[in-house]
Amino acid sequence: MSNGFFKVPVPRNEPVLSYAPGTKERAALKKALEEARAQSLDIPMYIGAEEVRTGNKKKLAPPHDHQHTLGYFHAGDKSHVEQAINAAMAAKELWGNLSWENRASIFLKAADLLAGPYRYKMNAATMLGQSKNAYQAEIDSACELIDFLRFNVSFMSEIYHDQPISSPGVWNKIEYRPLEGFTFALTPFNFTAIAGNLPTSMAMMGNTVVWKPSNTQIYAANVIMQVLKEAGLPDGVINLIYVSGPDAADVIFSHKDFNGIQFTGSTGVFNSMWKTIGENIAKYKSYPRIVGETGGKDFVIAHKSADAKEVSTALVRGAFEYQGQKCSAASRAYIPSNLWEDVKKNMIADLKSIKMGGVEDFGNFINAVIDEKAFDSITGYIEKAKQNPLNEIIAGGKYDKSKGYFVEPTVIGTKDASSFTMCEEIFGPVLTIYVYHSENFEQTLELVDKTSPYALTGSILARDRYAVELATKKLSNSAGNFYINDKPTGAVVGQQPFGGARGSGTNDKAGAKVNLLRWVSLRTIKETFVTPTDYRYPFLDKE
Repeated sequence: MSNGFFKVPVPRNEPVLSYAPGTKERAALKKALEEARAQSLDIPMYIGAEEVRTGNKKKLAPPHDHQHTLGYFHAGDKSHVEQAINAAMAAKELWGNLSWENRASIFLKAADLLAGPYRYKMNAATMLGQSKNAYQAEIDSACELIDFLRFNVSFMSEIYHDQPISSPGVWNKIEYRPLEGFTFALTPFNFTAIAGNLPTSMAMMGNTVVWKPSNTQIYAANVIMQVLKEAGLPDGVINLIYVSGPDAADVIFSHKDFNGIQFTGSTGVFNSMWKTIGENIAKYKSYPRIVGETGGKDFVIAHKSADAKEVSTALVRGAFEYQGQKCSAASRAYIPSNLWEDVKKNMIADLKSIKMGGVEDFGNFINAVIDEKAFDSITGYIEKAKQNPLNEIIAGGKYDKSKGYFVEPTVIGTKDASSFTMCEEIFGPVLTIYVYHSENFEQTLELVDKTSPYALTGSILARDRYAVELATKKLSNSAGNFYINDKPTGAVVGQQPFGGARGSGTNDKAGAKVNLLRWVSLRTIKETFVTPTDYRYPFLDKE
């Protein structure tokens, strides 16, 4: 029996290892990469206590070396969605009744396993399966996922300790119950940390979960599941399935016990799911929680007082790290006329020095985009941009998919501030720059706000503090994460809770207490110590 108010370990951000030449972590990661490439995995679904193998095997290959086979996963169908729901509902009572500190222990152990024995295996899986270089993998699949687990445990503790006041003769309590049914996690390819956080954050609060990752992230998702099982996660709490999106939606969104979805992906898919849930609302026992982080058309605006080298570095890092496949990647930039020539010169010099290739060569800054569909979409944008006489290809613009899905970092200069590459999400290494007259800063801020339907991330670079304040106020609804004198990427758990509004999602801030509150249903309990025995109030007495 629990009989203490337990304090969880104080969370601290996991230190980022450098992987510099000669370091022990570089040698360990290279060894993990070699071992992973040398074997072909047979990856099952994890439903309840079963490892489910359907025989419908789909190949997994590195995006930068698509002829190589990393292994195969067993694809499922609607019957496996039903099986996963049944397993989640069967596990629900025991898991929801487990004391919170024992739930916490599982996820804290998972964090320590990731920080220790699984670190290089997880990073290698992310590098090979998602074509992410060593540093990008380290900050994602190691550090950020570890941070999510540790900080969320701390947030959970804070939530449970948040209780109402009590008046004399009364004891008031708030009970933070799991949601009544099952929850659904639908996770993207680009961040292993997001793939791990969405199902675990819901499970941490006592919910049971059906988890469908992107097919292009399954290789690392399998390692996440191995870590959770070793940490002691009971069977059926998180059920990992590999089915098509329509199959999952048809079964889950029609089920009476569906009680919530946490999603990261495209705005179009999120809109479609929201519509379906609305149409099925009468089927559910409770109103489902709908949490989504969706698209972005993230901006950088520089003021005439900014430093040109700082601007160019923010653009190169912000736009091209992980091939621009971040929800937060800089995709449109507004540069004042007085800085443009220096910014352009610096960017071209940086891009000429960047190497592109496979993740196994640690000298490669740029790797491949995730798959052929993404490659074709991104290159289609580049070719269409080339046809517009108002555009100029300043750098890059070339691509090749013969060995891997490689797209050069591409910078487009445009004279049309509303051109499609300034407005539409591309999700690849393509940055479009609009040069504005250096005296038209305030008007350009209005342009930034109105150009895109999204509001995820953005940044201002300026030395003039009046300009910083003006931009911060004018762009208050333009980005859920706003950066001053930095690139618009790189949110850290516990420091910059992440999420946006408008077409970018529900802004429920992954990496913050507010997100965990979405996965509980509050019950207020009032206990009166001396119960009244007379209905009469004093005001009824005669003078």
